[in-house]
Amino acid sequence: MSTAERPEVRVLPPLVSGQRLDQPTFHERYAAMPPETRAELVGGVVYMPSPLRDPHGEMDKDLSYWLGHYKRFTRGVRSPNNATLKLGPKGEPQPDSQLRIPEELGGQSHIDAGGYITGPPELVVEIGLSSRRFDLGPKKDDYERAGVLEYLFVGIGPDEIRWFIRRDCRFVDMAPGPDGVYRSEVFPGLWLDPRALFSGDLDGLIAVLEQGLATPEHAAFVARLAPAGGRRG
Repeated sequence: MSTAERPEVRVLPPLVSGQRLDQPTFHERYAAMPPETRAELVGGVVYMPSPLRDPHGEMDKDLSYWLGHYKRFTRGVRSPNNATLKLGPKGEPQPDSQLRIPEELGGQSHIDAGGYITGPPELVVEIGLSSRRFDLGPKKDDYERAGVLEYLFVGIGPDEIRWFIRRDCRFVDMAPGPDGVYRSEVFPGLWLDPRALFSGDLDGLIAVLEQGLATPEHAAFVARLAPAGGRRG
């Protein structure tokens, strides 16, 4: 075979932190990077996060346990960890956690042909240790712009909860109740006790969540999802 007849092999440029790309270009290049690569597209800019430290991993595990318990008793909702989101022409983040209502149950997002979540989930969760400024700046702006309904930021060192809720197309801080407990509006019964979370008291964390799960509002939410034919998560 002559050189002219050989099929051309397309080599994609590597991702570089700070590059400005559109979402399709970012996605194509990200897929071609080594498997251990971590990258996000936020506001059309490539970010390549630093390695995760132990406190981040521990908090991620505890929040996943909390969300998983809610999912267990809320038929149909989904709670993927570290899953890529296609949020539009300039956004492809990979949040720590999320809670979403599938499209067939009336949710905002769907799974595309490649298996990726496309569109804004109802709730996104990010944990910030060294990334606090980024999570509360460009990333928060991207989630707001994309139509995410609630954004839970959990800061570590100093410990901080910022739970944002959508009001007139903008995020505003949601205040905890007089007892210090945060209560989701989008997901009735999803209650969070910051004191239990930051002290590593999983029994206390779940005990407060169980109180939320026992409310009439949660029962009504489950009933609204059930007729649409959701599978048990």
